[in-house]
Amino acid sequence: MQVKDFKNIVSHAKEYGFVFPSSEIYDGLQAVYDYGQNGTELKNNLKQVWWKAMTQLQDNIAGIDSAIFMHPTVWKASGHIDSFNDPMIDNKDSKKRYRADTLIEDRAAELMDKGEKEKADYLLSEMNRLLGENDLEGVYQLIVKEKITCPVSGTANWTEVRQFNLMFSTRVGSVADESSVLYLRPETAQGIFVNFLNVQKTGRMKIPFGIAQIGKAFRNEIVARQFTFRMREFEQMEMQFFVRPGTEMDWYRHWKETRMKFHKALGLHPDHLQFHEHEKLAHYANAAVDIEYRFPFGFKEMEGIHSRTDFDLKSHQEYSKKKQQYFDNDLDANGKPFGNYIPYVVETSVGADRLFLATLCEAYTTETVQEGDQTKERTFLNLHPALAPTKVAVCPIVKKDGLSEIGTQIYRELKTEFMAGYDEKDSIGKRYTRQDLIGTPYCVAIDYQTKEDETVTVRHRNSTEQERVSIPQLKEMLRKNTGMSTLLELM
Repeated sequence: MQVKDFKNIVSHAKEYGFVFPSSEIYDGLQAVYDYGQNGTELKNNLKQVWWKAMTQLQDNIAGIDSAIFMHPTVWKASGHIDSFNDPMIDNKDSKKRYRADTLIEDRAAELMDKGEKEKADYLLSEMNRLLGENDLEGVYQLIVKEKITCPVSGTANWTEVRQFNLMFSTRVGSVADESSVLYLRPETAQGIFVNFLNVQKTGRMKIPFGIAQIGKAFRNEIVARQFTFRMREFEQMEMQFFVRPGTEMDWYRHWKETRMKFHKALGLHPDHLQFHEHEKLAHYANAAVDIEYRFPFGFKEMEGIHSRTDFDLKSHQEYSKKKQQYFDNDLDANGKPFGNYIPYVVETSVGADRLFLATLCEAYTTETVQEGDQTKERTFLNLHPALAPTKVAVCPIVKKDGLSEIGTQIYRELKTEFMAGYDEKDSIGKRYTRQDLIGTPYCVAIDYQTKEDETVTVRHRNSTEQERVSIPQLKEMLRKNTGMSTLLELM
């Protein structure tokens, strides 16, 4: 299996308007990125297909958009204030800061590459045990024992391991002395939990039902790296599915398979996807699995499916002193109503930025093609047409003899329904190449035959094959091949 060059993908993302370093003219800001014109369209398309798959295709999932700022007690109830920490360690020579668990995981990965799986498994197991017991001194000793060195300085001159809270805090109020501390939310899930009863009652929702949300979240990561994979400002697509206690494992398995099917439908190769079952569970969970994608830097988490039990609603009930219960009229095995209970929750949570990066990595394609007696390397983005930033580019062969006017008219008709581009600069071959590099699935060339029979040449991105299509048939062809329904039918 060929591993794609990640540096080339990152370079491509900037050069062709997908992702830019934030505040680049001021030398940027670490782990913060801006989406360019093509990146914004691709990311929006990914969010749109997720939203439709979660809400439009489901009979019992509603969507909300909760605020980024929430009452600070929300984060006390959720456990984030007390326990949303990462183990931090500094190298005294390089002055660089690292996550202690990441250093150990990287060493385990090195051992795996050397075929020392048993030692790698032991190392990870020991790390998880020590972190579970909050034994930071033990974690430090494990790093020393493994002779793990700083990637920058090459030395093992470490500080002790310390806990580092990941939440950004700010203040609200007109007078500093009277202002209150607020937090930028580190996840979108709590906005769903505190609105559980609002949605249930106003939507007359009957368990089992879900609440979906897309929104920004913020984490003060110790080490943010690997491009948009780990950022301090990112976007989540989460769905919390509320179920009757005792049925959560059935729904957990259901959503595990449903979410894997979603990623395959987007065009992510099955060999590049895998489940990673969690052995060490979060305090709120009784089951958890990650869907991992094979990025150029290895298999990494893209989405998590968690059975969160009733922890969240029960905790919010305790802290708010307001009941978070559901009355279930359905009858149990004895013919009696289930009555009042706090629902259990199955969560699906995918990072929009990680899904974007996985899609970009998967789509980035280079191949050797023959042109006459010469061979050359061709690069294009093999995006599903429904996800492509631009669906069709209209390209008159020349600017004269009325071809530009015909092309402009076709472009104006198409852009009312599709994201379309118009390009009449440079040779037609160069224009095709430009569209290949941003993933445009179809190019429409207007030539002299167009004036005779009202047909155009449609070039297909992947195969580079061309066919004649009548102008009146263009919209229907694009609807059939680039519409969101072509994706949703696979889910």
